[in-house]
Order: sequence, then C-alpha cells, then structure tokens
Amino acid sequence: MPRPVHFEIYAADPARARRFYETVFGWSFKQWGDQDYWIITTGNEGPGVNGGLLPRQGADPAPDGPVSGYVMTTEVPDLDATIASIEGVGGVVAMPKSHMPGVGWLAYYRDTEGNLFGILQSD
Repeated sequence: MPRPVHFEIYAADPARARRFYETVFGWSFKQWGDQDYWIITTGNEGPGVNGGLLPRQGADPAPDGPVSGYVMTTEVPDLDATIASIEGVGGVVAMPKSHMPGVGWLAYYRDTEGNLFGILQSD
C-alpha cells in the first residue's frame, strides 16, 4: 500500500524555521543547489520520513484557523523536555498535552511560522 515518503514545511522566514527545528528536534538542513529549498534529514535510524523546507507562497496560517492540511506528529523520548524546548524558541501551544490511553502523551504546537505539528511520547 502507498506510504508517505516526504513532507514539506512552508515558512515565511526559512532561516528562522531551520533554527526552530534544529533546536527542537536536532534535524539537519541542506540547501538544494541554489534553490530556495532545503532538504530536511530527520534521522538515519528506524522508521521515519525526511522532508523539505521552502518559502511560503501567500499568507501565513491564522493562529485560530482550521487545520487545512496534514498534521505531522513526531515521537519524542521526553514530552516535557520537548515542550520546554519548543516554547524556548518561540513555539506556541495549540493543544496542551493530553493522555491518549494505550498510545501515550500528545500535544500540538505551532512553530515560528504558524505551522501546526504534533509531538508524542509513547506509553
């Protein structure tokens, strides 16, 4: 069956977005040629997907607007430490951490570009 193989993050300020994701998750970014596009490497072990970062075309998402795309959730070893890191570099809570029985602890945040993403600490 088809599986996701790539994701993209749109940013009003790609440099600011890179700093955010490098700090929070330790992801690495490499510019693709001379394009305004950066390849994102999220890791080399276990299951996962890599992505890209590029300038946003159009208006930033409204802070209280509806979800208008897929929400990518990243598994983290320590949800509270990740929340502290996110908030320390300008991320804003969209849904406070809550327990999902049989799954773990989940929270949604907005990055410095207004993009919604999830973080999960498995049970």
